[in-house]
Amino acid sequence: MTKTIMTKINRRKFLKTTGGVAAVLASVKMPAIAQGPTEVHILRWNDFVPACDALLRTKLFPEAEKALGIKVKFETVNANDLQARITSGIQAGAGPDVIMLNNNHPQLYQASLVDVSDIAAEVSKDQGEWYKAALANASAGGKFFGVPMNYVGGLNAWRVSMFKDIGLTEFPKTWDAYRDAGKKLKAKGFPIGQSLGQSFGDPVGFAYPFLWSMGGAEVDDKGKVAINSKETIEAVKYMTGFWKDSMDEGGLAWDDSSNNRAFLAGTVCSTLNGASIYIEASRKPDQYKTADGKPLKDDIQHAFLPAGPKGVFGLHLVQSHVIPTYSKNQKAAKDLLRFMQTKANYEQWFETGQGFYTPPTSGWEKHKVWTQNPVMSPFATIGKTGLAAGYPGPSNAKAAEVLSKYLIGNMFASAIKGQSAEDAVKACESQLKSIYGA
Repeated sequence: MTKTIMTKINRRKFLKTTGGVAAVLASVKMPAIAQGPTEVHILRWNDFVPACDALLRTKLFPEAEKALGIKVKFETVNANDLQARITSGIQAGAGPDVIMLNNNHPQLYQASLVDVSDIAAEVSKDQGEWYKAALANASAGGKFFGVPMNYVGGLNAWRVSMFKDIGLTEFPKTWDAYRDAGKKLKAKGFPIGQSLGQSFGDPVGFAYPFLWSMGGAEVDDKGKVAINSKETIEAVKYMTGFWKDSMDEGGLAWDDSSNNRAFLAGTVCSTLNGASIYIEASRKPDQYKTADGKPLKDDIQHAFLPAGPKGVFGLHLVQSHVIPTYSKNQKAAKDLLRFMQTKANYEQWFETGQGFYTPPTSGWEKHKVWTQNPVMSPFATIGKTGLAAGYPGPSNAKAAEVLSKYLIGNMFASAIKGQSAEDAVKACESQLKSIYGA
């Protein structure tokens, strides 16, 4: 019986019936599936001023979400891990939408970064001209592939009372005078604490300016390798003696936090650093004290590096944000960067940093952050004099590779460990030629 009925439902009738069902289904509007706001994943360093991270996380980024209609995923890592993250992201074609990079590292990834010249132009129009090193680290040929966010000024934090004990009321102006002071203070148990390890900030911020002040350079103004010079060899010899005479010799293994800890513990008389030591001592005056029980913050001043035969130089850490081309949320990422560097928003972040950060444009030089605290005022104009790695040649991808491999600092460290100055310089020359070309 069933078989007979089924055979009577021919093909035409089946199509007619199912077609009607399809028409009914097609007329029914299915509920829309909410897509939600675009998520922008931003990766930055673990801030040396934790309050700045807190401001972004609890105030500025939530405000950006409301104003821009986006979702912000905020991630922080150790600063030395930033380069590895962008490298892996570019190789995989996926990763954070916005990444902070240090110094001239944006030059290494230029071909894989979004053009952000429009944002840079808006910031400059509203906040003053870009400083030279900020331009060199994040742009080329008039095109910005990174938006400079700030400098972290590298100045000497020094203990006023310790230098006074050896008859000095101001920071030494020359390397010879600094070496002599350090030798006397090391004999008292308080050496100069200098980082010269494999790290992004203080070690390179010391090694490059020292080399330049002595007349040495990795390349000439045409970009040709010029490291193997009389001036460089003499600089390496000087550093070897300086290190033994005046430095905490463990500094060869220090990173950017080691010297902070040593200074705050009262074991060194001076160190090249950002303002984070002073800011930390100011935040916790009851914790950080001098030997006679006074607040350590009142015994700290800041000074530029000493002069060599060619003058005073500085390489101050520049930090920029980049947007990799693999990002599927490029418009939203650019909107977030605009929001962060809009003057009113940026000022909140800058003031929270209390001078640890120096803006990369000239319009902030007279800000109250500098004028209300003389201890911080030397940081106000570091952008005017700071140079980029690769000086006097261009700050290009080759110079960035040299910096990222710590070759200049390693040259000095090799000699300190026992290699002759001549051999240390020759080894560095060989490495530089493999990057720049013979």
